[in-house]
Amino acid sequence: MSSTILHESGANPVDEHAPPVGATNKPDTESKHPFLVALGARVRDLRSRRGLTRKALAQSAGVSERHLANLEYGIGNASVLVLLQVTSALQCSLAELLGDITTSSPEWLLIRELLEHRNEATLHTVRVAIGNMLGTGGGNANRSSRVALIGLRGAGKSTLGKMLADDLDYPFVELSREIEKFAGCSISEIQALYGMNAYRRYERRAIEEAIQIYPEAVIATPGGLVSDAASFNLLLAHCTTVWLRADAEDHMKRVAAQGDMRPMAASKEAMEDLKSILAGRTAFYSKAEFTLDTSAQALEPSYLALRELVRRALKLPI
Repeated sequence: MSSTILHESGANPVDEHAPPVGATNKPDTESKHPFLVALGARVRDLRSRRGLTRKALAQSAGVSERHLANLEYGIGNASVLVLLQVTSALQCSLAELLGDITTSSPEWLLIRELLEHRNEATLHTVRVAIGNMLGTGGGNANRSSRVALIGLRGAGKSTLGKMLADDLDYPFVELSREIEKFAGCSISEIQALYGMNAYRRYERRAIEEAIQIYPEAVIATPGGLVSDAASFNLLLAHCTTVWLRADAEDHMKRVAAQGDMRPMAASKEAMEDLKSILAGRTAFYSKAEFTLDTSAQALEPSYLALRELVRRALKLPI
């Protein structure tokens, strides 16, 4: 992967957790506006979910790294507070003022108002119903024989996926390899030459083709796939999804055991960064139909547990 991606792809990040130059040590309640603190937290969460270093994001956005650090740390940005005051005076949301798609028509606004403040269970039910109504797939009610393994790098998707595919006599699809076939170059070259947006397009195309070609398959997905809502929707609608969950420490050990030391290269903050990525993606990984904790056991017991889980889900002999 490109050097613009944290640990899963070999970046050498600086201290992503340190406050920006010029930041004070005053408590947040005394020195920062709560809205700016929350805004900074959302920027950090989004960056972690996508596995980007602060430097990489600053370069991609065309802003200075210090400006981005200030944004994440919740200081400065007086213009944002001015916009906040205007929204208060207009009695509208910041999204409406900025022209978010969900404010682009009366129907969008009415739908958004209906969904606002609903709990996760209700939103899930609505999402499935909308998918079924639009014909794009919803909750995988018929339990697809395409089994998609999701999770962070080092969770065991490739190793366990191959073992499971052999047992089921299904094709094994390594989505990263399919992406490279479409692009005609390596994933790191895709990102270096064309950027992350191009990579996401190839990723979605690879998923669409896998769904078209294979009625039965075991699919190992890239760890960051859940960061793209359109691709993840496709996966949830057309595959039986299993999150291979593991502790950050196990992710790090397994990648190192494979001879890949990139996650630890030149960064004493590597483990904190990895935990941050995992935390940012956990809410999305947990949308999988099933979860298997691969930290709790060795390879063979993990495989047997996955085999039983999938065979039961697909109503196959155990």
